[in-house]
Amino acid sequence: MFTTRPEICGTFGVVSSTHWIASSVGMAMLERGGNAFDAAVAVGFTLQVVEPHLCGPAGEVPILFHAAQANRTSVLCGQGVAPAAASIAAFRNQGLTSVPGSGLIAGVVPGAFDAWLKLLRDYGSLRLKDVLEPAIHYAEAGHPLLGGAARALSEVADAFRTEWLSSAPVWLPGGEVPRAGRLFRNPTLANTWRRIIKEAGNGSREQQIERARYTWSQGFVAEAIDKFNRAEPLMDASGERHVGFLTGDDMARWEASYETPTTSHYHDWTICKTGPWGQGPVLLQALKLLEGYDLSRMHSNDPEFIHLLLEALKLAFADREAYYGDPDFSDVPMATLLSDKYASERRALIGERSGVDLNPGVIPGFEAQVATTLAQVRIADGGDGGGLGVGEPTMAHLRDTTKSADGGGLGEPTMAHLRATTKPGDTVHFDVIDRFGNMVSATPSGGWPQSSPTVPGLGFALNTRAQIFWLTPDLPGSLVPGKRPRTTLTPTLAFADDGSALSCGTPGGDQQDQWQLSLLVRLINHKLPLQQAIDMPLFHSMHAPGSFYPRTAMPNVIVVEENLGQSVIDELTRRGHDVKVAPAWSAGRLTAAARDPDGLLRAAATPRLMQAYAVGR
Repeated sequence: MFTTRPEICGTFGVVSSTHWIASSVGMAMLERGGNAFDAAVAVGFTLQVVEPHLCGPAGEVPILFHAAQANRTSVLCGQGVAPAAASIAAFRNQGLTSVPGSGLIAGVVPGAFDAWLKLLRDYGSLRLKDVLEPAIHYAEAGHPLLGGAARALSEVADAFRTEWLSSAPVWLPGGEVPRAGRLFRNPTLANTWRRIIKEAGNGSREQQIERARYTWSQGFVAEAIDKFNRAEPLMDASGERHVGFLTGDDMARWEASYETPTTSHYHDWTICKTGPWGQGPVLLQALKLLEGYDLSRMHSNDPEFIHLLLEALKLAFADREAYYGDPDFSDVPMATLLSDKYASERRALIGERSGVDLNPGVIPGFEAQVATTLAQVRIADGGDGGGLGVGEPTMAHLRDTTKSADGGGLGEPTMAHLRATTKPGDTVHFDVIDRFGNMVSATPSGGWPQSSPTVPGLGFALNTRAQIFWLTPDLPGSLVPGKRPRTTLTPTLAFADDGSALSCGTPGGDQQDQWQLSLLVRLINHKLPLQQAIDMPLFHSMHAPGSFYPRTAMPNVIVVEENLGQSVIDELTRRGHDVKVAPAWSAGRLTAAARDPDGLLRAAATPRLMQAYAVGR
């Protein structure tokens, strides 16, 4: 099959990310003697500069990594928690029935910075200044602003001028909206990083990193964030002004943490994901369901193949709604959800036609929880007036471009109800493998300047991840101080019995594991090369409630790229799917890297949006 670009192959190292500059920065770290962890940290910080509308320093990141020398695969959780003052009662006392999707009030503890520095301290080899140097360079000297970033800033420019006044000096240089393709600079952010490096002082590599972590969580950064949240109320998606709950004490009490991955077997592969504080186990559940079918006999564009994947995903996402949450606060029956017996029972629900209900499994002891979840989902989807804001969109670049099979429009949920300070953000992803076999898969997000006002003097905005919480008690996703929101961020590592290894992921909110599922099955069942598998047409379901406002559920609705072909679209329609057709090359931003048993390294990146790139040698 024709592919859009060559698959990158080599033995020294490979990097694939959603921005070509970040990929090159990661490769530069490998070239100067760094390992995959050094490269990952440099890429993570650089993406905050070159894709500022998709991730920022005060965002969050789950990191899946494999340390070759120890032969250990781990999760590093860079998802911050709800502030101590952010309770359901605190929101309801202000007349809010949902967490607004924008503004200071939706912030949780920023998690990305500490996660990157912990990874560098414990597994890297370079100094903090070395890995921050490229990000500082692009913040000071400038980078060609992406079209998506220019559009995002344009859409909130008036809000910057009238409501979020601290954002204007950073994002509207000279008072004007920056132009796509022209150099954009953020010297304020560069100065923040230079000050952190200066306050880190001298000493060993580890001592410098520890002082930098302190400077962030208890020094001038935390002080500025604390002061900003306590200052004047600012507009958010509720249409009213609120102060934030986040304090310096919240930042001082939290740090990124290591965890064991949640794993499941699929044929001769072990797939590794985060725990149920993320949506990652959805992918594992879907794969367990698909084990009961001989997918290798089906072409990866066959209607039957697509139908089975979509139906498996619908069942897995229904379980996500009923059971997933921070396991430090909720009893999540993960062993049952990933068991062969449970998968066999659930698989029997997949028929020839599209299922019409949100249908979670009812595990003994969880009956009341499932009933409460379904009732809450119906209330939210019924439009009770409680939804306040928008987070990661399905496909930010696809507004009003998708069409139904009969010519009707779909696109993003209507933006008519949104306030001037509420615009969608999204996410980035990257994968790194070095010559030693170290691997990193990371999906940074949050801290979007279009969703939260910029902190004066720091050059970045806070995150709005608290919007994922429910303000209804006793649900796995209910807001509780100190709890992690159930993030949509979901990187993947996978290992085969023959010694092969894979790292992959994509931006895209609730679609991340859906697009990764088709990629994994095409790689494992159909043995496609990386680039070819990424280039294949993509599809996803809109059946389950979204994680972000308006938490829209569209029963039976699927979105497919038009290059699947009309005959496939017609057959999916016959099977009961409500098919919406997106333009070819428009869904998802998959990247991937792989290691073969003989040490050959491979990498690939999506051509969609024309900015992701894989490099290596």
